[in-house]
Amino acid sequence: MRRLIEKGLMFGNLIEVSSPALIDRYKRAMKHLCGRETALTDFHIDISGYSPEIGAELGDDLYLNPNGANRQFILLTTAQKNAPLLNAKFSTSRGIIRQFIDTNEAQLFALTARDAVAGELQNSVFEISTPAKLLDIRRITVEADTIGGHVADAGKLAKLIDRFRQEPDGWRDDLLIAEMIGLAKKTGDVTRVPVHLLQMRFEQPNFWTSHFGGLYVFRDVPFPAVIAALPRESLGDVPVSSVFDLTNRNQIADWLERNQLAEPIVQARGMDAAAVIRQKMDFILVEAAESLNLDIGDARRTELRSIAHRLGSSLPPEFQGLAALLRWIEAGGTWPRITSEHPAYFYTLRARAHKDRDLVNMLLSELAPMDVRQLFIVHKELFYASYARWSDRKRQYVADFLEREYVVDKQGARDALFGPEPGMEERPRPDLKPVRDLGPVAGPWGAARGRR
Repeated sequence: MRRLIEKGLMFGNLIEVSSPALIDRYKRAMKHLCGRETALTDFHIDISGYSPEIGAELGDDLYLNPNGANRQFILLTTAQKNAPLLNAKFSTSRGIIRQFIDTNEAQLFALTARDAVAGELQNSVFEISTPAKLLDIRRITVEADTIGGHVADAGKLAKLIDRFRQEPDGWRDDLLIAEMIGLAKKTGDVTRVPVHLLQMRFEQPNFWTSHFGGLYVFRDVPFPAVIAALPRESLGDVPVSSVFDLTNRNQIADWLERNQLAEPIVQARGMDAAAVIRQKMDFILVEAAESLNLDIGDARRTELRSIAHRLGSSLPPEFQGLAALLRWIEAGGTWPRITSEHPAYFYTLRARAHKDRDLVNMLLSELAPMDVRQLFIVHKELFYASYARWSDRKRQYVADFLEREYVVDKQGARDALFGPEPGMEERPRPDLKPVRDLGPVAGPWGAARGRR
């Protein structure tokens, strides 16, 4: 992984913690949350305050995430909002912490100037022993305060001030006045500078989790479903009518279409579909050369074309399907019949512009895993796990490509592949609708597919 770290493809944008004051605050926050401390004198933290160095020191990557169910966080600075979230157990966690910081940024800036802010993403589930318990997670509440309890004390002081003002003889209540003075020494003048963190609640109907091998839960769509990386039989009883695993390609394709969650890249507005398809074909050739132990040289396109010529009819079906689609785009070739049973099918799709666009693209990356660029952008957990299994020459090729084609313009690359961020009018959550069987439907390529 050193190659990825050096190229800024792993542990990028982490916040360095090296000053004695911040280290002391972090230690007190750790003690408060998990009863443990670090002996390190410098380390880095992510958006939640998790440190990979401390995780290694303790031999516990979940020291701020007990049971992987309720993520705790330590905020030393509001600059953490731009950091990634490491060891994510839920796809929604980083977005929730980021929104909490953005909403309370002014207050957090003042609070972190004197103390660490510690908190938790709370839900009603404290352990996830079965997949069914994941479906009990519907709402996440963010609660936070400084280690010294400044926010709670400020709330108490505000109530005492109201009581002092409302009681006719409040000015003669020595105990009341003494209590207010004692709290004010800790909180400051809350009448002029209020100390308050907005308690925020987030609905979590659709999400990915790393539990049970990786699950996608979609409840806030017309036709809800759970999609698993492991065989669906391993999930047991799940309170959702449709349960698929990644081998159920026809059913997933049908489900994506019925919910209008994906679109063919050749129909995507403003997308250079030919360039994207050509790059996907290069990735597939690199994978083919890897499996056959063929030399890819510098993996320039001319060298990859030479590998394609050598393989001939033995080219992977994913490559052949995309090549047929490219011929149709560039040379007016025959319209390719690429159904959901074709290995190239999910390489030809991207998520539509809607509130769960990134989640759908994450699912598509698992169904089209040789597209390493998309895998890196939308599903880093799976990318890093895959990277660890590759040969050194493939690691070098992928790392060099991402450094050259993605790191220099991350937002531009995302826009080119997935389109601009969904507008606000596309973000409201639709009403849930009952599941009903509509029978066979036609796919985006025009070929009818039966459900099986």
